[in-house]
Amino acid sequence: MSDLYEDDILLWSEQQAEALRRRAANEVDWENVAEEIETMGRSERNAVESHLVLALLHDLKAEAWPLSRDVPHWRAEALGHRADARRHLSPSMRQRIDIAKLYREALHRMPAKVDDTAPLPVPQACPLTLEELLAEPPEAGQP
Repeated sequence: MSDLYEDDILLWSEQQAEALRRRAANEVDWENVAEEIETMGRSERNAVESHLVLALLHDLKAEAWPLSRDVPHWRAEALGHRADARRHLSPSMRQRIDIAKLYREALHRMPAKVDDTAPLPVPQACPLTLEELLAEPPEAGQP
């Protein structure tokens, strides 16, 4: 079964799902099923972290270049990435997400210039908690 896992993961996954549904334990590629389940969880956490880095990056750009014509776009992108992170977040991820590390990654991704303009200083440590970053935005017209 491992050859199929290496050669055609889609077909392998379909066959494994069918074997599990039939409770055909002798047909299940247990080692690779366990690996795939672990990988799936890591992948979900990585997706949430990626959305958080992008939200932070867009917020940082808006803060570093507040006069840029792109600020509304950056703010909208940040809101969208926060919403995507909230949608994919599972409870156990909260304790495993290192917001300081994600903020450092966002800082690292900052461009040196935008429209030939150097950035204004931005905080070097994350000014938000994970809870603040994931908070629902206020409704339009609400403080």
